[in-house]
Amino acid sequence: MTGDALVHALLVGLAVGALGRLVLPGRPVAPVWLTLAVGVGAALLGTISARVAGVDVATPSPLRLAIQAGFAGTAVVLAVATAGRAPRSAGRATTRWRPAADPTTVPADQGGEAR
Repeated sequence: MTGDALVHALLVGLAVGALGRLVLPGRPVAPVWLTLAVGVGAALLGTISARVAGVDVATPSPLRLAIQAGFAGTAVVLAVATAGRAPRSAGRATTRWRPAADPTTVPADQGGEAR
């Protein structure tokens, strides 16, 4: 992979990462650094995939740009869509269980003794 391909992947990834935050609706839950990093990483992966598929990545081509942007766009959408969600265990509540106070006891600091 040439330096030119790396620079183009970096630029495409940054552009797609920045635009991805603006295009997706709703409150942004993913930090800016996450969308930019995911965009750059996916654009690099797109460049590598294009090279493996036989696309000439040494020279700028519309096909290489389309592959980079496609990989980066998909990754940014997935990252933003899943960023604000907390993992949920099957069959377990998301809040901690706290035992209820026993109404038959009087706290020792209030003049009574525990039963």
